[in-house]
Amino acid sequence: MTTPRALIVGMGIAGLATAMRLREIGWEPVIVERAPDRRAAGYFVGLFETGRATAQRMGVLDAIGNRTDRDGMTYNVDRSGTKRRPGMGYGDLPGEPRLILRGDIESALYDQVAGTTEIRYGTSPVTIDEHVDGVQVTLRSEAGETTERFDLVVGADGLRSTVRRLVFGPDEEHLRPLNHIIGVALLERQVPGFRPSDGLILTEEGRSVWVFGFADHTPTVMFSYRTDDENAQFRGRPIDRIRAAFGPEPGPILEHLFDQFEAAEDSLFDSVHQVVMPSWHTDRVVLVGDAAWCLTLYSGMGASTAISGADLLGTTLARNPGNTARALREWEQRLRPFIEVQQRSGRTDGLAMFVPQNRRDLMMRNAMSLISSNKVTKNAFRSMLAGRFKEKSVDVAAP
Repeated sequence: MTTPRALIVGMGIAGLATAMRLREIGWEPVIVERAPDRRAAGYFVGLFETGRATAQRMGVLDAIGNRTDRDGMTYNVDRSGTKRRPGMGYGDLPGEPRLILRGDIESALYDQVAGTTEIRYGTSPVTIDEHVDGVQVTLRSEAGETTERFDLVVGADGLRSTVRRLVFGPDEEHLRPLNHIIGVALLERQVPGFRPSDGLILTEEGRSVWVFGFADHTPTVMFSYRTDDENAQFRGRPIDRIRAAFGPEPGPILEHLFDQFEAAEDSLFDSVHQVVMPSWHTDRVVLVGDAAWCLTLYSGMGASTAISGADLLGTTLARNPGNTARALREWEQRLRPFIEVQQRSGRTDGLAMFVPQNRRDLMMRNAMSLISSNKVTKNAFRSMLAGRFKEKSVDVAAP
């Protein structure tokens, strides 16, 4: 029998994890990445138990590491800079998610994949033609176009997936807008008056700023705000749109963060969407990670589900040798109920936690922060939250 061959489009967490698992089960993966080289370290991510269990099983958890500073503090602040009180940060959540950079996971996976897998940069699919016995893919690069046959195509190419568009239809059929904008960047310097590992949270109705501090890295910032006109947010410079969203009299903290965002070499400015589809696969084409379900940063589970979805895909393909269609059906039947829970959380509780939508949300968040920062009530509060965060600890990819 010939070795089955898979094309993986996208070299993020989902793509690299898929390549690693397919190689382990005897497939020949080929990765194509439209960027000319590897990406920078990127923004913060949280790795919950769902992702940690998978990373441990795949042997990369130690390499991923943990940048959470247990001695760091998270503070609720106001834009004047005069109020500072202990708040509830990522490290205070049940399950103690690891606070890391996206690049930490990608680097750990890349080190396992690079020596055994063909990687082509500056390359994208332009046509995907599926047949009973395989998939014909035309790939475009600076050298021109080539057409090759694969047994499976994996779209791991993010929110605005080329594979999804070519096989399943235009973006507008699958993107569910949450009517919010995010701006994320690595900071060169922490806000004056705070330690590098401290976290800061400034929340107002319909907008917020989060600064995530690390034990051994400069912090990252995330601006987030509600909008009634997403398209208008992309007219002009991102920093100008962010400044306008937060209004006049920003105060010293916001002014510092605005300047840092504007000067950052690596930043993200985008609208927030979830991907909602009736199915993530055909018989020989499958979407993984953000391309399939995009939970948004508000869920905190994007990285965990990307690596877990890839791991489970390898498991179901190994269980169904020679029957890719059945393997993909089994994969989605196992994964979809879990993903739907995460999506619902991302657009409800998760969104309200990151960006209070109204005065009630804001008051609720302030009350939660007060309770969680009190030594007497903190443990009881964490126990209460544990039930709500239980679904983030499910090892959905367990064999």
